[in-house]
Amino acid sequence: MEAPCSPSGKKRDKMRKKEIVLWCNIKALPGANRLIKHLKSNGVPAALASNSPGSNIEAKISCHQGWKESFSAIVGGDEVEKGKPSPDIFLEAAKRMNTNPPNCLVIEDSLCCSWKSCRNACIAVPSVPKRTAEFSSADEVINSLLDVRPEKWGLRPFSDWIDDTLPIEPWFIGGSVIKGFGRGSKVLGIPTANLPAENFSDVLSEHTSRVYFGWAGLSTRGIYKMVMSIGWNPYFDNTEKTIEPWLLHDFGEDFYGEELRLVIVGYIRPEANFPSLESLIERIHEDARIAEKALNLPLYAKYTDSPYLRNSLKEDNSANGNQSVIDSK
Repeated sequence: MEAPCSPSGKKRDKMRKKEIVLWCNIKALPGANRLIKHLKSNGVPAALASNSPGSNIEAKISCHQGWKESFSAIVGGDEVEKGKPSPDIFLEAAKRMNTNPPNCLVIEDSLCCSWKSCRNACIAVPSVPKRTAEFSSADEVINSLLDVRPEKWGLRPFSDWIDDTLPIEPWFIGGSVIKGFGRGSKVLGIPTANLPAENFSDVLSEHTSRVYFGWAGLSTRGIYKMVMSIGWNPYFDNTEKTIEPWLLHDFGEDFYGEELRLVIVGYIRPEANFPSLESLIERIHEDARIAEKALNLPLYAKYTDSPYLRNSLKEDNSANGNQSVIDSK
């Protein structure tokens, strides 16, 4: 047995500490905290099962307050005879929760289908974009944990939706407006103010494809309501991820190159495909209607005072009295 104070032992401990620091810098997936808290507060037992060794799982979740205490069981790949795609890990998790496997709902991000042999229902949350077809054996495929609807599975629904919107921790992006694919005005009749997605790879990795809303500040014009899609536009089958805010105001002219800052405050729906161009346009206008109404609520309206927006406005714009929020009419 190697002595704890030996050089190699010290090196291993140091590497372990570095690993934990790295893990603690990784943010939870959108909706993870919300779902875990919801299940716990409603007395729904939950288990965490992973092919990772149990010690790694413990170290990773220790970075997230309350997670360890929220799970009735935690099962690592080193605690069963065979890891996924074998069903052993799910069977062991059900055993530790003192329940029959068919009574469990599995939420899975990998392609393994081991839940099938356990006769579990499964929600798939693909970790790789544009591969939902590979999860056809799942009972439901969603883009994000934010899209979990517990009531579909006989559980108490979330109570945090407000007027068809979900408040989120606000996030901020900004840059010069660029030309997009030219579809917004010409094809959809919806002019968007695109931002270069390649400049925001870190931010986009934390926020999966969906429709958001919030406030937009143009440095020479003012602050406006906006609704925004982030994603692959499945109807047009984009090969690149895009950021497409629609400022809910009639400008009458393009403003390419102007500085645009966005405060994203809420979520409306996941990205989706549509059977026709008409149905896509109809849904986009419905998204705009929802955002327009919701942004009047104090919960969302308060972000118009964000320094991130206000500080971007040029002095001459403020002097002309345009620093107030401009209505979409």
